[in-house]
Amino acid sequence: MDIHQIVENQRAYFKSGKTININKRIEILKKLSFLIKEYLPKFNEAFSKDFNKCPFDVLSTEVYLVLEEIKYMIKHLKKLAKPKKVKTSLINYPSKGYLINEPYGVVLIMAPWNYPFQLALEPLIGALAAGNTAIVKPGSYCKNVSETIKNMLSNFDERLIKVVLGGREENQQLLEEKFDYIFFTGGVTVGKLVLEKASRHLTPVTLELGGKSPCIVDIDADIEIAARRITWGKYLNAGQTCVAPDFIYVHKNVHDKFLSYVIDYIKRFYYDTNQKITANFPYLINEKHLNKVMALVDENKIIFGHKSTERLVEPIVLDHVSWDDKIMSEEIFGPIMPILEFTNLDDVINLLKEKEKPLAFYYFSKNKKKALEVMKRVSYGGGCINDTIMHLTNENLPFGGVGLSGYGAYHGKKSYETFSHQKSVLMKGKTELNVKYPPYKDTSYNMLKWLNKIKD
Repeated sequence: MDIHQIVENQRAYFKSGKTININKRIEILKKLSFLIKEYLPKFNEAFSKDFNKCPFDVLSTEVYLVLEEIKYMIKHLKKLAKPKKVKTSLINYPSKGYLINEPYGVVLIMAPWNYPFQLALEPLIGALAAGNTAIVKPGSYCKNVSETIKNMLSNFDERLIKVVLGGREENQQLLEEKFDYIFFTGGVTVGKLVLEKASRHLTPVTLELGGKSPCIVDIDADIEIAARRITWGKYLNAGQTCVAPDFIYVHKNVHDKFLSYVIDYIKRFYYDTNQKITANFPYLINEKHLNKVMALVDENKIIFGHKSTERLVEPIVLDHVSWDDKIMSEEIFGPIMPILEFTNLDDVINLLKEKEKPLAFYYFSKNKKKALEVMKRVSYGGGCINDTIMHLTNENLPFGGVGLSGYGAYHGKKSYETFSHQKSVLMKGKTELNVKYPPYKDTSYNMLKWLNKIKD
């Protein structure tokens, strides 16, 4: 595969102007929506092979969000693409100001393996809606899903959308090319490499990374609701979720109650009447990741769960965890819930401020005023009060990180803005104020002083 030629073919196609027409972009999005629905049975099969995911999980955590993003773009694209009129300054009177969006050009989208469909297709929708061409590089670990993505997207002109499969070698080849925009989702180490490679061409980049997303259950929280929503968020996709609640700080006075509810919900959600793990609990992606995750576990602190067979790790709960434990040294990315106790909320917040900024933050409390104040005090990409993960399902809430959890954002309107360059245009007529032209007079100087409210 000649990757350089693929990039050049897309660049020539973009320069031809064939991606500019708004109605054509809408037709492309409609075609993509149709293909996704047509290929759903094939994706169900692929996800079953790669992750042991059931059809409901595939639809709810992968396909649904993508179809909703397409619907949003189709409905709002003409308005998003329309030049925006803005106010101008008195010094330019009379004039008009405009903001005009244009596509960047050839976009590279590098997706991870944990949500391989959603995290490849959602940025692709933004890129296409904005009028770009796109080369999509799906995750290499999820072979069946990635091949199905390629088969589906091969229904488009490859000068518009091209899927490149492979691993590290293909990633390196792609990053040697000059792109007009790079959108990367993955880990910090590779993210830094992407940024380094992009800097040679001053290519703008969005990095969606990860980190240890904290969750706090305060003394005044609804403990049953907190346990139910945290249990769901932690073990969704077997914990292989970049915005999963990584560790749980629970107030000492409600610790035992919370723990009891968590274990109860784990049994309700993931075990059958014979106390066996349900047949469709997701697997970890491969043996390498399995070994990495299990190496973090201190078996002396397990109060529920264990490793089962092959890539299946049953939900694990660790209690009385501290920051000295190995489980707190890195993002877990597996079905393991570490629980830490606290008595003073300010101490927890101050400690979190000393850590790297996470992709998500979750806080549970019945006190709305206090909850909003806590959300202001902690730095993170996005988060929820009294829930986990669901903030990313709202297209009106941009999704992205901060610090080592990434930068840049997308979803809904923000996706269109991410993949568009906004040009500023000033339109002037024949009439103008002549104060800018020499020779400069005292009246011109005094006018500028008056405009800036400068007194003698």
